[in-house]
Amino acid sequence: MTIVERFLSYVAFDTQSSEDTNQTPSTEKQRVFAQHLREELIREGLQDVELDPLGYLYATLPANTDRPAPTVGFIAHMDTSPDASGQNVKPRIIPHYDGSDITLSEGIVTTVEQFPELRRHIGEDLIVTDGTTLLGADDKAGIAEIVQAMVYLQQHPDIQHGKIRIAFNPDEEIGLGAHHFDVDRFGCDFAYTMDGSEVGEIEFENFNAASARITINGRSVHPGYAKGKMINAARIATEIIAQLPADETPETTEGYEGFFHLTHISGTVEQAQLSLIIRDHDREYFESRKSEITDIVDAINQHYGPGTATLALKDQYYNMREMVEPKMHIIDIARQAIAQTGTPPTIRAIRGGTDGAQLSFRGLPCPNIFAGGLNFHGPHEFLPIQSMEKAMMTVVNICRITAESK
Repeated sequence: MTIVERFLSYVAFDTQSSEDTNQTPSTEKQRVFAQHLREELIREGLQDVELDPLGYLYATLPANTDRPAPTVGFIAHMDTSPDASGQNVKPRIIPHYDGSDITLSEGIVTTVEQFPELRRHIGEDLIVTDGTTLLGADDKAGIAEIVQAMVYLQQHPDIQHGKIRIAFNPDEEIGLGAHHFDVDRFGCDFAYTMDGSEVGEIEFENFNAASARITINGRSVHPGYAKGKMINAARIATEIIAQLPADETPETTEGYEGFFHLTHISGTVEQAQLSLIIRDHDREYFESRKSEITDIVDAINQHYGPGTATLALKDQYYNMREMVEPKMHIIDIARQAIAQTGTPPTIRAIRGGTDGAQLSFRGLPCPNIFAGGLNFHGPHEFLPIQSMEKAMMTVVNICRITAESK
């Protein structure tokens, strides 16, 4: 089976995760895919293939050398984003892309103007959607690359490598992928998530992240007689948002710039709710942003009365850089592995999170490597086949370099 055939077989599985089920995995369809992968890994000759009750799949490719070598791991997630449908995906291959706009289906066009990254892949073979679903390259491309690399290594026993562990987990897209990951069972010295985007990228910096949920309690009075009596919760919700800096939102920031992001607002005079996420690469600025939210809520309560607004502020994950920097040789290995595919390696900060961030803080240094897909979480997602092939060879090269460098 080629890597393309493998990937196309994976996207036939609908594996959307859900924030609403309070179970692990969050959707049973992820477990169906995990069972499929378990059987496939056994057929492909991997050992210690284990699928735990929570939908986490682990396997081993034993060392083929007696030389001491670190145990290296590769991780990808099975779920796709709740932001767009993953049901009945209809992928299509565009051979030798010519640089023009891509019509996915009638009235749905991926334009070069809107998605200029297409220009970087002229002449390559692109896998696209029909415009009604996401593709699922995030992160089924990563799974296909890891599995294909394990097959490749078995087919090329002249490539010496140490013990290799692989793992596929559910629920990354809802921020829970690492919560039940068994780091001790995995048993690696270090690992890489294959969950990045553009070819050549290595990521070992990510946002510090927190969520903020604000509930505003109002008082409803007939509007004709409301003076000095009514407390309009919905209007106070807009007052809170107006106090946040308008130029520090996802729409106005890039690179290392942090933001406040309003993800939900609802309400009536009696009660209103706000949900926000807070993001910053810099830990000091991150703490300052949390304090800013707290101060705004405190001011609301001082003005309208105690208990008017309540804040639930929760840290979600932290910048993995502080955990990876003491072991920068694992970044050097990745850079060398990517360069050997003929692609210049690029260090990039993630404007988001990754399972690797949480795993790094649990003692498993785990930077992120490109999987090749672009425009994730929507119908304009596409995957250059050549990028996927280079990601697969990057995994192979990491295994070989790791064994050589001990």
